[in-house]
Amino acid sequence: MRRSRPRRPSLTTSLAGVAGLTGLAVLASVTVLPSGATPVPNGDDRLRQYEAAAEEYGVPESVLLGVSYLESRWDVNGGSPSTSGGFGPMHLTDAEYVAGLPAGGHHHGTDEDPRGDDARDTLTVTHPDVDPPDEESLQTLDAAAALTGAPEAELRSDPAANIRGGAALLARYQRDLGAPLGSYTDPADWYGAVARYSGSDTTDAARFFADEVYATIRAGAERVTDDGQLVTLAAHRGLEPDRSWIEALGLDDTDRPDEIECPRALSCEWLPAPYELRGDGTNVNSYGNHDLGNRPEQQKIEYIIIHDAEGYFGPTTELAQDKNWVSWHYTLRSSDGHIAQHLESKNVGWHAGNWFVNAKSIGLEHEGFAAQGSWYTEAMYRTSAKLVRHLAEKFDIPIDREHIIGHDNIPGITPDYVAGMHWDPGPYWDWSHYFDLMGAPARSTGTPRTGLVTMDPDFAANQPAFTGCEERGVPCPERGSSAVILHSEPSHDAPLVTDVGLHPDGSPSTMHISDHGARASAGQTYAIADHDGDWTAIWYLGQKAWFHNPADTPAAVWSRGLVVTPKEGLDSVPVYGRAYPEPAAFPEGVPVQPIVPLQYELPAGQRYAAGPTLQGEYYRATTYDGSSPGDWTVISGDMEYVQIQFGHRVMFVDADDVDVRPANRDAPRP
Repeated sequence: MRRSRPRRPSLTTSLAGVAGLTGLAVLASVTVLPSGATPVPNGDDRLRQYEAAAEEYGVPESVLLGVSYLESRWDVNGGSPSTSGGFGPMHLTDAEYVAGLPAGGHHHGTDEDPRGDDARDTLTVTHPDVDPPDEESLQTLDAAAALTGAPEAELRSDPAANIRGGAALLARYQRDLGAPLGSYTDPADWYGAVARYSGSDTTDAARFFADEVYATIRAGAERVTDDGQLVTLAAHRGLEPDRSWIEALGLDDTDRPDEIECPRALSCEWLPAPYELRGDGTNVNSYGNHDLGNRPEQQKIEYIIIHDAEGYFGPTTELAQDKNWVSWHYTLRSSDGHIAQHLESKNVGWHAGNWFVNAKSIGLEHEGFAAQGSWYTEAMYRTSAKLVRHLAEKFDIPIDREHIIGHDNIPGITPDYVAGMHWDPGPYWDWSHYFDLMGAPARSTGTPRTGLVTMDPDFAANQPAFTGCEERGVPCPERGSSAVILHSEPSHDAPLVTDVGLHPDGSPSTMHISDHGARASAGQTYAIADHDGDWTAIWYLGQKAWFHNPADTPAAVWSRGLVVTPKEGLDSVPVYGRAYPEPAAFPEGVPVQPIVPLQYELPAGQRYAAGPTLQGEYYRATTYDGSSPGDWTVISGDMEYVQIQFGHRVMFVDADDVDVRPANRDAPRP
């Protein structure tokens, strides 16, 4: 979510396509670097590396830069692999090498029930060990090494060598097609080679990747990379590629049946999740792997949930088609952004670990491994953002961090479930850039006195020292993060705040990558609790939580809005993990679902950012054929809840327990 006041060069024009200059342009020597980035002589060495590689292998510079932007946005990501095993600015893939790295666990706990419905027996699933698929698209680094003569280790770690490797691959693909070769050639004639670079095995996926590359070339781009290098691609307005070259690749065509709910421009296929009985097929209580629904006619869809699959695309889609597994609506591939849909939006997936959220959400799994400190490709960010925007418009879902949330933002349903909730997509998901792509960047709407603050750290420069990316507990890669670290006092040396749901003994949270008990994330909005010099405090899980927020390199933007606070006379109010209706709302014969407070409380005198007001609801679905009383119906009551940003996760309070008021009323003064 880009700031309203510029701090760094970024994409300079809309990718809708503008008309054309040719060639590359280098900006003047005075540039703005991300805070914490290391300046280099003239700031344009990386651009010279692209120029040299393009000349050496006969690739137009604009094509080389465009492909690299769609893979990595020209970043090096601290030498860490992407979620599909790709390294460096050109995303040279080495999935075999990545598979050999010791990986930490995906989750803070491993006992989350994906259904999150304690009206049924607990559903426990164990993620299998997944070997990397044997696909050429996930093993391009070997070919680059053979073409350039550079050692594989150098191609993984050295940006210049990596760029040479990518240029060599593009040239080989162009040569294999019998297409014009040479850095002087028309970029329009490289469409087939660009499409092949995607690694896609279907025409529509390769076409999407190539079209996005050429949209970038037409629009132009400019940014400072995560290691402080200024790279500029001038706009080639009016450039239209020769798309006939893709036919020579001989790729498969993908069917798009009526069930597909996906923008036409995106590459999507239908791989349906099964709705079938398990075991001997006689027990109507034992079935997989989702529930039938009738949304939005019967129940409004409120949320879109962003997940990290902890696996590769192929095996993840196979699990989604297993009746003995669990389910979600879409899986997205890292290398090219290709999408598989598994459930129609009207049906309820088992993915979020909270039945109230499952019943009101659509789940997206993204190929990847959060615990390895890996990064997500630009191609996948773009398709995901386009899909989410499409779904948000279709179902009238606001594009904000109260409705488009990570799995890590979903609360446990009862105290016993809190510690086992999952933490994907993790702190390396770039929420700011993601919302930029959806056309909903963070903007400052207030001042330090308006009472709210929305997190928006500079992703590239914000590099918390996480641990636990490998089983040995070594530090994670030094790379950008959306996470803002929260301390118990306004000092970097102060202990982190605690989350009693994750640390019942009251000990401070840690920097382990899965421990989000002292983190706020980009786009999340909190009520301001205090100011002290360069530090700002927010109300967080019943305590003041301090983050470093200097005026010259702020970690957040000031916001306006509403807050909740306990009604006068109440010492504290309970906080809930789901918004179920009151007992009287349940029809006779339908078991009442208890309203169980979590282990947290909202004390008097504290304020929390208010989200949507929700009517208490429970979707009853416990049998395969709907034979149990009340099945396949939505039970609604009179009780209302206010969603709040209470910690890293959203939670709910009874609307009758709190006052909702403007955040600037009684806000602390700096």
